[in-house]
Amino acid sequence: MSVLAIFGPTASGKTAVAEELADRLPAEIVSADSMQVYRDLPVLTNQPERPTRLVGIWRLDHEASVGEYEALAHAAVDEILARGRTPVVVGGTGLYLRAALADLNLPPAPPPGERSRWEAFYDGEGPERTHALLAGRDPEAAAAVHPNDRRRVVRALELVAAGRSLAPEQDRLWSSDTRHPTLVFGLEVASAELERRIEKRTAAMFEAGVQYEVRRALQHPISQTARQALGLEDVATLPPDEAQARLAQRTRRYASYQRKWMRRIDGLVSLDADRPPGEVADEILEVARTRQRLPAGQAG
Repeated sequence: MSVLAIFGPTASGKTAVAEELADRLPAEIVSADSMQVYRDLPVLTNQPERPTRLVGIWRLDHEASVGEYEALAHAAVDEILARGRTPVVVGGTGLYLRAALADLNLPPAPPPGERSRWEAFYDGEGPERTHALLAGRDPEAAAAVHPNDRRRVVRALELVAAGRSLAPEQDRLWSSDTRHPTLVFGLEVASAELERRIEKRTAAMFEAGVQYEVRRALQHPISQTARQALGLEDVATLPPDEAQARLAQRTRRYASYQRKWMRRIDGLVSLDADRPPGEVADEILEVARTRQRLPAGQAG
């Protein structure tokens, strides 16, 4: 029995396609989204209404890590398979998708204060000197990271301090190895159509009260990882029209980044998603049948 995985940029229809698959198969959906794991921001993080594994599992003050998510995702996928059902892993966070499907052998989260220490070092010493320090400690990792990429330079230094390296971690990230037989599908939508969908979704979020949701959430402690939710600060502080325009802009940029991720996923089956989600789901099932990845008679 195989795992089906769906990746694509924001607003490409991933959730709708996954739910269509769940209607056609004995299947359960597993989220691979780094922000949907949090409670109390369902509108901002576009959480599905249908019950989905690993959605809303952590409080906003929880410091998330990919390693912690990986363990939970593996347990969910294994349990679904053990019950003779098909796991449908869906999300737009590329690292979380890989973590759900593969053994990344990730190091544990850094000790408290370790990340802040390196972030302060980067901000104080500047990109070039910090990158030079990394080059002296881990030349391979430094060669793979631009000095201006603050997040990855800091991450690489964290790993060096833990006796690990970003370089092999990245190699494993882009490999095709998976824990179970897996088909990965990428949803493609024309740029103009995707932008239209993003604008429509953003407007709907403000109509649904996203500003009230965010301001209420920020009245309580919130972790650094939860603060990375797209547009959180803009929605909380800017006037509605300006906040909506800024969030749409950030979402378009993020969608462009997701498309770059999609091009790097080995073995991905690209599908035209500029059509009803049911048609996309039918094509996924046809590909799965053709490649004999589903039990005989399961789809239909």
